[in-house]
Amino acid sequence: MDRNLALELVRVTEAAALAAGRWIGRGDKNAADDAAVQAMRKSLGSIEMQGLVVIGEGEMDEAPMLYIGEKVGSGTGPRIDIACDPLEGTAITATGRSEAIAVIAAAEEGGFLHAPDMYMDKIAVGPQARGAIDITKSVTWNLREVARAMRKDVSDLMVILLDRDRHKEIIREVRECGARIRLIGDGDVSAAVATAQEESGVDILLGSGGAPEGVIAAAALRCMGGDMQAKLLFSNDEERARCKKMGITDENRVYTMNELAKGNVMFVATGVTNGSYLNGVRYSSGGAHTHSIVMRSESGTIREIHAHHHFDRKPRYGW
Repeated sequence: MDRNLALELVRVTEAAALAAGRWIGRGDKNAADDAAVQAMRKSLGSIEMQGLVVIGEGEMDEAPMLYIGEKVGSGTGPRIDIACDPLEGTAITATGRSEAIAVIAAAEEGGFLHAPDMYMDKIAVGPQARGAIDITKSVTWNLREVARAMRKDVSDLMVILLDRDRHKEIIREVRECGARIRLIGDGDVSAAVATAQEESGVDILLGSGGAPEGVIAAAALRCMGGDMQAKLLFSNDEERARCKKMGITDENRVYTMNELAKGNVMFVATGVTNGSYLNGVRYSSGGAHTHSIVMRSESGTIREIHAHHHFDRKPRYGW
């Protein structure tokens, strides 16, 4: 993939963030999500590529825009697989809380696992603990191995996971081990990325969340030198049928980071609300400020982009 594609994609996440930012704290998560989706879709259409959405807002009968299988881009140029979440943290945005982002990942054709919208068990760490995790083993085993790899005591570790009833047993075991916990309401892509950022104070992500978000998180960790393992969690025959349709037949398979997102990948995100590593959208007279991060696995380059947008000089994508 041309490295300039990453800079084209940051314009896409900026447009989605600017559109969603108008809905911060207004109590309408669906309106915020719709605004982000429409802005991202329109922006993608201006990029010279033959893009295919493999991770999107849902399947064709569930999502009118950016559905799995939708073609995006100009229709000419390289074939690119797209994994996107126009607004990760719809409820976060609606209530004005932190860590909402607009995010997109790109890979060469066939680079992403085609994961349906279902749950996925995940474990993720940063570069220091790469190779020290095993999702088939206990929480206790993983915490001890991660602590050893990071040259820390288990009591120094910070574990991040979604605040859900299904995680009660994980929370209990983490506490028995003596590690610390940061519970979040939403946004496990941001949480996975935080494990690879020393300044975040987060060491390991545990628990289950959306499978599409898991693929996007794997793209980011590929670029950042982290590590991740995941396993799909099946709850009914409908999910099994959907997975089979997408080519997934082994229900017990453990996916490594390189199987979730392989080859040359890019990850781009723009803050919607303030977070641990991205500032949210700030509107000013006649414009706005955005803060984005752009990563490439091929070079390992990570760029931060602070942009000032002048609305009187550029087309608006729904914001």
